[in-house]
Amino acid sequence: MPAEWEKQSAVQLTWPHEATDWAPILPEITAVYEEMAREIRKREKLIIVDDIPHNDTWARDHGFITVEQLSTPNSQRLRVGEQSSGILSTLLLDFQFNGWGEKFPAELDNQINRQLYDRGLVKGIYEPHLDFVLEGGSIESDGKGTVFTTECCLMAPHRNQPLTKANIEDRLKTYLGAERIVWLQHGSLLGDDTDGHIDTLVRICPNDTLLYIGADEAHPDLVEMERELQQLKTLEGHPYRLLKLPLPRPIYDEGYRLPATYANYLVINGAVLVPTYGQPDLDQEALDIIRQAFPDREMVGIDCQAVIKQHGSLHCCTMQYY
Repeated sequence: MPAEWEKQSAVQLTWPHEATDWAPILPEITAVYEEMAREIRKREKLIIVDDIPHNDTWARDHGFITVEQLSTPNSQRLRVGEQSSGILSTLLLDFQFNGWGEKFPAELDNQINRQLYDRGLVKGIYEPHLDFVLEGGSIESDGKGTVFTTECCLMAPHRNQPLTKANIEDRLKTYLGAERIVWLQHGSLLGDDTDGHIDTLVRICPNDTLLYIGADEAHPDLVEMERELQQLKTLEGHPYRLLKLPLPRPIYDEGYRLPATYANYLVINGAVLVPTYGQPDLDQEALDIIRQAFPDREMVGIDCQAVIKQHGSLHCCTMQYY
C-alpha cells in the first residue's frame, strides 16, 4: 500500500447534497468543498461523485483503497525491497463500508466504487472484498511495509465479528501487502463516530516521522497513546521521530464536543491541505509543525469549521488514487 505522499493520479470528493446530513448548512459546506476542489485541481486530477446516489460524503471511508501489484505469472502485492521485471499495476480494493459499525445508513455509499469503475472513471484492476469491513481512515501506511491502525476501531462491534484480531491482521497483510501491522491500544476523541480512526490521531510521514495529536484534560487516553508511540520502533529497529500537534480548543455544537483534530490533513502532489478551525494561534502552530514533516510541500489551510459539525474533517472528505 503506497504512502499518501507518493505520486497520486487523482483525489475523490463525494459532493454534499440536500438529502445528506449537510442539508441544514448546505451553502456553508458546499463552499468548503469548492475550496478543497480548487486546491486539488491545481495540482492533480479531481474526481467528483455527484450524479451517483450516495448517503453521505465521507469518501475516505467508502472510497477505493489502492495498492500496487506486480503483474507477473505469479502476481503478488509489491513488498519492500522487491525487484521484478513485471509490470506494476494498480489494484482498486473495494471493501465493505457499513456506516462505522452500522451507526448510519450506508447502502448507497457502499455501491459507489463499483459504479465509478463500471463508468471508467477510475483506472486499475477491480478487486472486491465486500465480505470485509475496512475504512480508509482506519489505516495508515508508510509505503515500505508498515501499516498503523487502532484496536478500538478494527475490533469494534458490528464490523468484522466473529473474526479475531489475528484473523484481521492476516487479512490486512494479505490485502495491503504489509510486512507488519502496528495496533495502537490507546487514542480516542470526544465526539468521534468512527471508534478511533487512526487518521484523527496519528499520521505517518516521510523519514520515519509520526505526527500525532497532543492531549488535554478531557482526553487522558491520548497521554497513553503518546507513551505507546515513544516505545515504537521502525521495521529497522529505530525510534520514530515524533512531532506533537496541538489539540484545537474545544468546539461544541448543541452542547456536544466535536472531534476537531489537526491530524486530519490531506497530502496531495506538491502540497498538504490542513484543516483549520478559526483559532489563528493554534491553526498556525499546526501548519508550522506539519511543515516540519513535509518541508518540500506547500501548506494550505482549509477552514473546516463547517465540516467538523458532522464529526469529520478534511482527510475524511477525500480519497487519493495512485
